[in-house]
Amino acid sequence: MLNSASELEFSTQTSYEEISQLSSLELSSREKSSSCSAEKPGYPDFIYVMAANIFQGIRFEKSPEKVLIKYGNEPLRSSSESEDESFQRLSYELAFSALKYQDILESILLDSYIFPSTTIPDHLSSLIIVMLYDFQDRKFQTRLLSDNEDSISEVQEVENLLNSFKTKLAASLARYRIKHDALSIYHILPETVRKQELRASTLPLYAWINTCKVSPEEVYSNLKKKGYHKVKSVLHIDDKVFAVDKHCYDVLIFPSHLKNDLLSIDLFKDYKLIFQDKSRSLAVHSVKALLNMDDDILMVNTGSWYTVAHMSVLTNNNTSKIFVCGVESQAKDPDLKNLFTKMGCKNIEILHETFINIEPKDHRLQKVKVILLLPRCSGLGVSNPVEFILNEHEDTDLLKDFSQGRISEDKLHVLAQQQYEQLTHAMKFTKAQAVVYCTCSVYPEENEAIVKKALEFQDPGIKVQPYSGTHLRQCL
Repeated sequence: MLNSASELEFSTQTSYEEISQLSSLELSSREKSSSCSAEKPGYPDFIYVMAANIFQGIRFEKSPEKVLIKYGNEPLRSSSESEDESFQRLSYELAFSALKYQDILESILLDSYIFPSTTIPDHLSSLIIVMLYDFQDRKFQTRLLSDNEDSISEVQEVENLLNSFKTKLAASLARYRIKHDALSIYHILPETVRKQELRASTLPLYAWINTCKVSPEEVYSNLKKKGYHKVKSVLHIDDKVFAVDKHCYDVLIFPSHLKNDLLSIDLFKDYKLIFQDKSRSLAVHSVKALLNMDDDILMVNTGSWYTVAHMSVLTNNNTSKIFVCGVESQAKDPDLKNLFTKMGCKNIEILHETFINIEPKDHRLQKVKVILLLPRCSGLGVSNPVEFILNEHEDTDLLKDFSQGRISEDKLHVLAQQQYEQLTHAMKFTKAQAVVYCTCSVYPEENEAIVKKALEFQDPGIKVQPYSGTHLRQCL
């Protein structure tokens, strides 16, 4: 069983006690960022619109008697840029920031009398929230606009409103901070959320090498030409460096601040290097370690298609076939096949049935020896929620849980029940010799408890071999 594996590399070098010590640096790092925040230029108009539409779908809804700010139901018109991955990431990050501070931002709007004194329509309320978050993050400084940027009337309207209330908004924010004895609104966030952000700022980036298209030596040489040099560890290093992961031989580690620079390199554009959370790489390497040359694999709830591609790359020299279930929409087939072709993957077969509806005796799966189960989970073990949502195609509603640093007991129970059903169904495939179960959760209810409960379901005559994240770290 693997859980919260994205932190394995970090945990081998920096203990949780050290993370606690890092929190003492929290204030100084925030002060540094605050001193630079006045220089933030703001976003293009269409980013605000995209973020507002995302926020509209994930915001916390209050009971009717507590509603003081009304949100409309109709989304704002998005531009063609909404399909761009980098713009999507910026929009989700802005919307997620606004979500974390929703109560504070609403209080500031009420205290400064923007609401209910203005006549701006309800459907612009989400836009006001995301733009107010960015406005205060820029220390209420004027947004810097490029000459060739297309303006959007709704954004201009909201921006003029916020600028006209600038002094009152700043005063309201100051009063709120004094009331909560906080140096900034960041310090009002729940401690679990602040620790998550701190951990995210210290964790490195992971990228796996697509050896179907390029050799590790070619990657190292290419990176060297771009000014990168190989080191043993990238933690707390500001230079252009990379290291080879200790657990997964085809995974490289980079300092987190280098992501934008790396994305401009052809290695990433050509699918030769793939950014992905390390937990997924650990999962496919765990499967690889259990395979013979002609064993097939069944993958369940894969999330990102890069996980499927990585599994394919690792078995490229085998005669193994990878079955991927749960792709219910056949309309996705051409896009997926095109992606896999670009990545050089040839041994993947898509099944349109959900896993629970597939019979263990299905004739297609009789050579399956390992089942990789990546169940939908709370995800609260990940450090970058936006990356997790976008890369693993998860439900954006999870951002509500991430913004609070916890999940409701009812929701946890529902997830655990789904995980149990999938794990026990996997154990019915008697020809399979192993099930690799991987979550991104910190809750025992989704990890040890589920595995223990599922093992009780198993035939008592079958001997159970211990398999844990700790054991994995020792053997890989």
